[in-house]
Amino acid sequence: MIINLVRISSASVVSSGDFNKDFFVMWSPSHVNTSSDGRTRSLILDKDTGAGFASNEMFLFGQIDMQIKLIPGYSAGTVLAFYLSSDQPNRDEIDFEFLGNVTGQPYILQTNVYSDGFDNREERIYLWFDPTEDFHNYSILWNLHQIVFSVDSIPIRTFRNHADKGVAFPRWQPMSIKATLWNGDSWATRGGKDKVDWSKSPFIVSFANYTIDSCIWRGNPRFCRSNSPGNWWNWEDFSSLTPIQKRWFKWVRRYHMIYDYCQDNERFQGNLPKECSLPKY
Repeated sequence: MIINLVRISSASVVSSGDFNKDFFVMWSPSHVNTSSDGRTRSLILDKDTGAGFASNEMFLFGQIDMQIKLIPGYSAGTVLAFYLSSDQPNRDEIDFEFLGNVTGQPYILQTNVYSDGFDNREERIYLWFDPTEDFHNYSILWNLHQIVFSVDSIPIRTFRNHADKGVAFPRWQPMSIKATLWNGDSWATRGGKDKVDWSKSPFIVSFANYTIDSCIWRGNPRFCRSNSPGNWWNWEDFSSLTPIQKRWFKWVRRYHMIYDYCQDNERFQGNLPKECSLPKY
C-alpha cells in the first residue's frame, strides 16, 4: 500500500516554470520567442504563418494556469487558443479561445468542451477588463467531478460529470496542454465579416508565470483517478463550486455572457443537449 501511494503521488507534478523545459514548439519556431531564462514566451502571427507550442507530458486531471497578454489594438480575425487536447479521433478537448476584434470593441472569450469526439458546447463572454493591457490568469480545473474554467480566479464556466446520466465527460483520455495563434478570419469576428488586417501585423500574444499541477500520464488511469494526497483536485472539496465561487459564476453569466449553447433552441431544433437540463454545480 505504501509503495502504491508513492507511485500515485509521484505522478503529480508542479511545473518548472521554464517554457523550454516543459513545452516544445509545434510549428514555426521562427514565430516563437522565449526569454533567456525561459520564464516568458510569445507567439507571433503574420501573413506567412502563426505558431504554437505544446507540453512535453500528457495529463489526466489536475489544474493548469497560464498568464496571457493578448493582442492590443486591431486584432479582428485572429484566434488565440489555450487548451487541453487528447489528439485522438474521438478526442477530448477543453478550450479557451480568444477571438480578436476591431479596435475599441471588447475581446470575446469562447470556451468549448469536446467529449468522445463531440463538441457543439460553445459559450461566449465579454471580458470585464482589457486583456491586452496586462497579463491575466486563465485556468482549467479538471477532475472526476467537474471542469471549471476560471479567469483571475473567477469561475466563468463549469461542465459537470453527468456520465451516470448519459452525458459524455472527459475522464479516460490523457491530454496535452497547447497554445496556438492563427488566422481564423473566416469565422472568428462577427461571423467572418471582419478580416485580419495584415498591415497591422505582426500580431503578438505573450505568456508567463504558468503552473501545471496535474497527474502525469504513465499508462494507468487508476493512479490519476485516485483521491490520494498528491491528487488534491479529486478531493471532495473540489467536487463543486464554493458559495463564493457560485456568486461570481452567476455574476459572469448575468452580466457578461453573450452566447450559451444551452439557450440556442434554434440551433438544436428544440432538442437541447441533455446536460443543459442538469445542474451546473
